[in-house]
Parts: sequence; structure tokens; C-alpha cells
Amino acid sequence: MPREDYQQKLIDLRENVLYMSEVVMERLRMGLDALEQKDEDLAWEVIDGDEEVNELYLELEQECIDLLALQQPVAGDLRFIAASFKIITDLERIGDLATNLGEYTLEANHDVFPEVDIQELGTLTLGMIDDAMATYADEDTDGCYDIADRDDQLDAQCERASEIVVRDLIETELENNTEQEVEQLLQDVSRLLLTVRDLERVGDHAVNIAARTLYMAENDDELIY
Repeated sequence: MPREDYQQKLIDLRENVLYMSEVVMERLRMGLDALEQKDEDLAWEVIDGDEEVNELYLELEQECIDLLALQQPVAGDLRFIAASFKIITDLERIGDLATNLGEYTLEANHDVFPEVDIQELGTLTLGMIDDAMATYADEDTDGCYDIADRDDQLDAQCERASEIVVRDLIETELENNTEQEVEQLLQDVSRLLLTVRDLERVGDHAVNIAARTLYMAENDDELIY
């Protein structure tokens, strides 16, 4: 492979990874909108769109494999390709979590625990992904540490949200409800806790992206866990 062609393929890989991140973030936004609006059509669009994310992942995986096999890169180029492969894996998993939101929308019948602001948690996670991908695009190592710090804040907010749900469930007078009402409440609680957990996991994937970027740029594995 001529050197010029090889360098262009590295540029293309970075651009394609960034494009995949845009697709995934749009899926997550749609999932959050579907959940807030109880929009089943939008929910199905998110669920059906997971196939596009999976196809992008497979295409980029092959790009990484081809670069490794045909060029046998070393040093910085090797770290870049390896980091890109890890990042697309995190993006694919975020896409799966966005699909979960679509599925939760189909299961939701009414609002429960309005004091838990799912949209705020969603906005935080979207911001973390966007900024994590910016660190990858610009090789901004300072930004990598910022993503890790923000994840601690997200974890704390998710923990508080879960505590609110569990506390309110304990305080609910279940004996005054019918068996069907109790079953519905438990389903709603389970769905909400899963939503909070999934958004927390999105934040973890954003940290993974930042960690791989730091390793790519400086051969520093401090944030990898």
C-alpha cells in the first residue's frame, strides 16, 4: 500500500468513526424523545435503526483489520487504529442502550416518579459522548480527564435517582392497591431503574472513549479500567 494511500486511510478511519458517533448520538436523542413523548412510532424508528449502527460497526471493524493486516503499523499509528477499534465497540454498545430506550417506551403506560428527571440524565450523557468524541477528533488529552470527572457526577445523580425510586416504592401503601395495580407499579419501577442504569452505562462508555483517546495520544493507560 503506497504511503500516501495509507495516510489517507487513517484519515478516513477517523472521519468514519466520528460519523458513527453522530449516528449513535442521534439514536440516543431519539430514544430519549420517544420516552418523554411516549411516541411509539419514534420508538420503533430507534429500534429498527439499530441495524444501521451494527452495519457501521462491522464496516469499521473491517477497516481496522485491513489496516493492521496490510500495513502492520507501529507506535502512534498502531495505537490510533487499536483505539479506534475499541471506540467503535463502545459506540455500538451505546447504540444498543439507545434501543433499550425505544423498548422501554413501548412498555410505558404513564408517568411515574416525576421527581426523577430522565431527560436531564440523558442530556448529561449526550454531552459526555459529544465531548469524548471531540477529544478523539482533536487528540485533546486534557479533555479526557474532564470526561472522567463528569462521570463521577453522573454516577452520583443516577444513584440519587435510584434512591428516590426505591424510597417512594417503600413508602407506597401497596396494601391499598389491587394486585393488578401493584404489578403495574412494580413494572414501572423496574423500567425506570433500568433506564437510569442504562444512562449510567452510556456515561461509562464515554469514559472508555476518553480513556482510549488518552492512550492513543500519549501512550497513557491511566483512565483505562
